[in-house]
Amino acid sequence: MNTHVISKKIENLGIFLLTFFFSILALAQEETPKVDVTTTSTKTTTTEEWFTNPVYWVIGALLFIILIAVIVRGGGKKE
Repeated sequence: MNTHVISKKIENLGIFLLTFFFSILALAQEETPKVDVTTTSTKTTTTEEWFTNPVYWVIGALLFIILIAVIVRGGGKKE
């Protein structure tokens, strides 16, 4: 083996080891801090938005399907 191949293998090993140790250092930083927060809330609201009602979703989907069917059917040749 010539020295170029050996130096290339040593360089690849060095890059691998550096990557390995830097990944260990990065993982060692992932400890989540312990935060103890207590909040109490007595606010209750019962407003319902229109888009949370499933009836509007069903009606909208039906209208969309009908619109697509009209557009696709209207594109054909009329004899």
